[in-house]
Amino acid sequence: MALPKPDPGSTALVTGASSGIGEQLARQLSARGHHVTLVARRRERLEALAAELGDADVQPTDLADAAQRDQLFAGVTRNVEILVNCAGFGVYEPLVASDRARELQQVRVLVEAVVDLTHRYLPAMVDRGRGAIINLSSTAGFQPLPFNAGYAAAKSHVLLFSEAVSTEVRGTGVTVTAVCPGPVPTEFQETSEPDFADRLPKALWVSPENVAKEALKAADKGKRVEIPGGPHVRAFFGPNRRIPSRISLPVSRRLMRK
Repeated sequence: MALPKPDPGSTALVTGASSGIGEQLARQLSARGHHVTLVARRRERLEALAAELGDADVQPTDLADAAQRDQLFAGVTRNVEILVNCAGFGVYEPLVASDRARELQQVRVLVEAVVDLTHRYLPAMVDRGRGAIINLSSTAGFQPLPFNAGYAAAKSHVLLFSEAVSTEVRGTGVTVTAVCPGPVPTEFQETSEPDFADRLPKALWVSPENVAKEALKAADKGKRVEIPGGPHVRAFFGPNRRIPSRISLPVSRRLMRK
């Protein structure tokens, strides 16, 4: 199973395309010959990237806003044969101290938008017998994380959602891959201020370019889940999916506390 080949009537729709992993995925899909549809809030960044890539459309969208997601769907006229759900941010505070609107916005972007866009584009992919969905989860979704509760829960939702839907569409010609990076040096680190990431060994950090490269490679193979960064990163984070919460919670509490 491989990613669909470029087609004049199709596009790869990439959310979070204005920076970081999303930008790199857009660049690498474009380099493979795909038309790309760039989605993020910052129009000027999308337009600059589109001018650089050439064969690209710009769809400025606040994915937390359901009406804007409707506009996005109406504004894309090509067949979406590759969907990349990469937009996101994180709230790194105790729930009692965090802003309620920001917590809800996080859920809308990380969970609601992923489900919405997947539900909009997956049926047509299945009807055509070709397509790929890449959902950016995180190693944060492998266990509950105090002081990052909503983000970890949202990324866990993306992971489990992706694995289940991947199994549902097996044999249809469509694949769904959950990509679970650990720490990545992007603007996400600056805007979300996850202090704990600085406490992790630098050997565990993976560049946005390599995350995107390994994400596409995993999708080419039809993998359900990918942890980018090599065997040492998988060995460090992978077991967290299997460790009981009664053991992981005290450790993650110490790690995540500011």
